[in-house]
Amino acid sequence: MSGINQTGLGIKEFFFVGFPQFQDQGSRNYLFAVFLTVYLLILLGNLLIVLTFILDESLHTPMYMLICSLAILDMVIPSVTLPRTLALFLFDSRVISFAGCFTQMVLYLGVGTAESFLLTLMAYDRYMAICNPLHYPNIMSNSFVLKLIFCCWLGGLLMPMVPLILTVRLLFCGPNEVLHCFCDYSAVLRLACANTVIISYVSLSIGLAVLLIPLFFILLSYVRIIRSVLQVDGPESRRKAFSTCATHLLVISVFILTAVSVYISYRVPGASSEAQILASVVQNVLPPLLNPVIYCLRTKEMRDSLLKTLRKTKILPGGL
Repeated sequence: MSGINQTGLGIKEFFFVGFPQFQDQGSRNYLFAVFLTVYLLILLGNLLIVLTFILDESLHTPMYMLICSLAILDMVIPSVTLPRTLALFLFDSRVISFAGCFTQMVLYLGVGTAESFLLTLMAYDRYMAICNPLHYPNIMSNSFVLKLIFCCWLGGLLMPMVPLILTVRLLFCGPNEVLHCFCDYSAVLRLACANTVIISYVSLSIGLAVLLIPLFFILLSYVRIIRSVLQVDGPESRRKAFSTCATHLLVISVFILTAVSVYISYRVPGASSEAQILASVVQNVLPPLLNPVIYCLRTKEMRDSLLKTLRKTKILPGGL
């Protein structure tokens, strides 16, 4: 497929390879069923959190606004890539336009970066609530938190622009087979007919900054939170504070570990293409799948409100 729709100015389309070991229709049907199930569970779980937040006015606080924003991001992230992946598995739809591929990359990297910023904002919210409880209502008002959430989204969409602008200016004149299920940045960059070492290092530096700088501020926030909690009188107050922090730390751990697995898979010599694709897919679906479960299982207010919402909508009988 290296000659598909090729001109003197370079190729105009890319061709998804998918999983190299699962090219027969039977295997693709199995992958379609698995990915569709996971996608529907992601949408259902996160949509329930959003609806619960909207319908329960008692949750209209900064912490739950941030959880609701995270749920929206967790629906957007897989929606950028999974529909095309599902079409690949079911209909063998492998072709994507040059513009469509780079649009997918912009959205995927942008919302992923926005989630990293949002998790940092959630850590700051917990820091303010626990370490500065008297000033918290005045500083972290709903309107101020909305502005910060908007900044996370805007910053997330702007951060990947530098490497993507550098990449889109490259000439893609030869192979156009993307060894992936979607337009992954590293997989597409490999197809450029130019020396991409500098761009690769620039992209890696920005990617690590997006991951490590928020992680530094998150850890700094929680070091101060732990120090403050240890000074609180009463085991019940400590338990409640640690429980709230543990939920957020678990969400952060899933996000960080899946992101790190992608970086490692692309930079370990001899790593198979299947391992690289699998790491990217896991990063795409695992945090959005687990986050609703984590918040509903570990946050009593969210769990109780969700049950109340399900009863209101007649999904659960009133006696449960």
